[in-house]
Formats: sequence, structure tokens, C-alpha cells
Amino acid sequence: MNDAVDTTTALKAKLYGTRGSPEAYAIRDFLHRCDIFFEWVELTSDAQARSEAGTSGLHDPRLPICQFSDGTRLEHPTVRQIAEKLGWLRTPSRTEYDLAIYGGGPAGLSAAVYGASEGLRTVLVERFALGGQASTSPRIENYLGFPRGISGGELAERAREQADRFGTEILLLRTGVRGEFTPGRGVGHLDDGTRLVARASVCATGVSYRRLGLPDEERFLGAGVYYGAGASEAELCGKAGVFVVGGGNSAVQAALHLAKYAASVTIVIRGASLKESSSEYLIARVSRTPNVKVMPCSEVVALDGGELLHTITLRDNQTGKEWVEETNWLFLCLGGVPHTDWASEVGIVRDAGGYLVTGPDLIADRDRPPGWTLNRQPYYLETNIPGVFAAGDVRHGAIKRVASAVGEGAMAIALVHRYLNGG
Repeated sequence: MNDAVDTTTALKAKLYGTRGSPEAYAIRDFLHRCDIFFEWVELTSDAQARSEAGTSGLHDPRLPICQFSDGTRLEHPTVRQIAEKLGWLRTPSRTEYDLAIYGGGPAGLSAAVYGASEGLRTVLVERFALGGQASTSPRIENYLGFPRGISGGELAERAREQADRFGTEILLLRTGVRGEFTPGRGVGHLDDGTRLVARASVCATGVSYRRLGLPDEERFLGAGVYYGAGASEAELCGKAGVFVVGGGNSAVQAALHLAKYAASVTIVIRGASLKESSSEYLIARVSRTPNVKVMPCSEVVALDGGELLHTITLRDNQTGKEWVEETNWLFLCLGGVPHTDWASEVGIVRDAGGYLVTGPDLIADRDRPPGWTLNRQPYYLETNIPGVFAAGDVRHGAIKRVASAVGEGAMAIALVHRYLNGG
């Protein structure tokens, strides 16, 4: 993410670690979503750990170890240290911007490309990897212009390159923790102490996958429980039995990708059929894939294991029957929870689900929204605070598709220009 050094091609990485290590999973997930080539070396014995990774054994606290092709060796690194090695961490170059974008998914990246290309001094803040939930998808097949599909990571990397080429400053691994917004001036406070000032803001923070809310769920994260499509884990399933929870397109795409490597994939859904929530072309593909089956009217109600997930308990919601299945692989694609806790603190209107309300949805009985100070109605993607826009999955009423998120990102910039020009 730096024109001076093309790290995506100049550096390759080899990651040494043990199965079920949450730290190793976080690094694998980050590198995969960033479309960085790496080799995962799973250590299975003390002798292998000593000979290949140069450690004292499988329980050496220095694991995981990331070895780069230039000879750099990082022991028990954080994702932030990995990003720093890749040259992706930067500090803002300006004291004030025309546009601050929060969130680097399809909507945020689209806004960054269009904003910077149209002359706006633009900064984009992303809390983890660019691409958002889309970057976890192994293949997006219904996005216009890619008849053979494209991985979410590759799509995000192409968008990143465009935004960077037009001059967008990208701040990775930062999270907005507080905001102060007045017409013509927004101040975003990030978790590392950075303070961003901008004339207009676009919130494109997207959503996170919902949790099951079960005991030990957090303990098994990266050790058998994975959120999203798990593209970085598919090749590691090793002919095992895999379970995917969720009936939306992302869940079915994950199941079809995992089926290339796993012995069997079971899609667990609460509804009676995938037809309630998934696209027809994906349902047809499931019917043609012999090692994928759908378990309707069911849910996961318990998790068990030691260092790794070993079993899950399932319940048939029609009969109440419960039973136990052995598996080390559970992928959760349960729909989204929006990242908008900060919004209530600054008075931005949210709906009951926490999504940001914009434009016409703010108008009740032709009255202007609370706190509105301008002599016009809010623009279509504008929140109840003038100059603060929302785009993509975080917005109330958004169509949760990559194409619509990209479109909203572009539309937001047209509205930002109108706002900055006094319209």
C-alpha cells in the first residue's frame, strides 16, 4: 500500500504455527484478505518445530513465527506488526481533509476512488483489512464485469490500488472511537490517538457477523470456530466434516468453496429452505454438489472440546431432538451487526437494529429530523447531521450486495460535492 515499495509482489511470507492457534489464524486471515501470498506450515511435533521453525517445541511462546523472503523473522507477531513490515502503516499527512471515510469495504473503497479522483483530499480509515466482509468471500460470481467471478480479496486489492493511485491516504488497523460533527467540520478520534479533521464524512463501517451467543464461543475462535466464509481456512480442512451456519448467499458460497477440500459440508439453517434467503444460482449449485447437504429447521446449541473444538450439539427445532456431531470446523455466517455505537453519542439517528438512518427515511410527517439546521431536506445518503453521509451495509434499508455498496459509495461522493458547494 505504498507506491515506493510494491510489497505484494516483493515479499512473500512463510507462517509457522500450531493448529488451533487464534494468533496464527488472525495472521492467516489478514494476509489472505489482503491478497498476500504466504505459505502456512502447520507444526505437529516438537522435532518439526525445532528443525523447521527454530523453536524449542510446539509450546514455545515465540510461536507463531512469520518468516519473510527478505530474511526478516517476526516471533509471535501481532497483525499490526505484520502490516508494519509490509509498509502499510502510515500517519496522516494533513491537518485537515475534504473527506474522511470510515470503513474500507466496497462502499468505503468506492467512495475513496471517486472522492480522490474528483479532487477531494481524501483519507480512509479501516479497522482491519480492506474489503470488509466481501474480502472473506472466496469468489463473488454475480458482480458485474467478472463473468468467471473474483475473490473478495482480489477485488479489494484492485480497489485499493485505484484509491491509492488517485491519492487517497489509507489508515489501516485503526478504529474510530469518538466523533464530533458540526456543519462543515467533523473531527474523528481514532483508537491510537490520531485526530482527523474533515469538511465531510462518509460512514461505511459495515457490519460484523453475529455470534451464536454460546458458552466457550470466544474460546474456540480461531480454534474451530470461524466467522465468515473462512477462505483462509478452506485448504486446511483436510477431508474433514465441516459445518456452516447460515442461509444467506455468503454462507452458501462458503459451503461450496469448502466442499472442494472437505469430506462433507453441512449447511445448518433455521428456516425450512435455502429459498428463503439465498440466490437461485447458488441453490442450484448446492443441489449438484454431492458432499454438501442442507439441515433445515435446525441450530447449533452447544460447543465442546479442549484446546480445539471437538463437538457441536445440534437441535431440530421442529421436534426438539438434540444430538452431537464431531467436527473441528464450524463457520458462522449469521448476518450482520452494524458498527454504529459511536453514532448515538453524537446524536446520529439509528433504527432499532442500530443501522444509520438517512435521507427520506429521516422525514416524519414532512418535518425535518432532530437537530437539522439547514434550509433543505437531507440528501438521500445524508444522516441527520449535515455533511455526514452513510453508505453500504451500515445504512438503514441498504441492499446487501457488493454492487449496491459500490454504487452507494459513488453516489455519496456526488452528494458530498453538492454539500461542499453549498447545496
